[in-house]
Amino acid sequence: MVFTTVTNFIRSRGPDEIWRKRRIFKLAAHFQGRKRNCYSIAIKYVHRALVYATKGRQLKKQDMINLWETRINAGCQQHGINYYTFREALSRCGILLNRKVLADLACWEPQSFKALTDIAQERTQQDGLNVIKADNIKASGVLTRAMKK
Repeated sequence: MVFTTVTNFIRSRGPDEIWRKRRIFKLAAHFQGRKRNCYSIAIKYVHRALVYATKGRQLKKQDMINLWETRINAGCQQHGINYYTFREALSRCGILLNRKVLADLACWEPQSFKALTDIAQERTQQDGLNVIKADNIKASGVLTRAMKK
């Protein structure tokens, strides 16, 4: 593009503004009315939507953590052990399973979860941890590397 005067050169915004506006309009494509077509209004609503999306992702993670802890806690109560004692005993045994895996085991593999609770109860008895609801159930034939010491 050839500019005949300096004033025209200063007034031209160039291709950068086109791409910046295009990015905002792409994000506002599903809005209705002027929120979709008018740049000054669209930018406000796009930023607002991006803030809500960020908060939504954080809330989703918190909701999943609460769901997993509820499922693990229910499985622990079913087998007579406290949740925090269960987690502490598993970490002392060297069984490092995250909340998601433990919740899936508690929900879909009750026999495997029972084996884990038996291991945890055995470890709490060995270490003398404070057990609130532990029935004195011994794990039959279950041995981990940490228990060999």
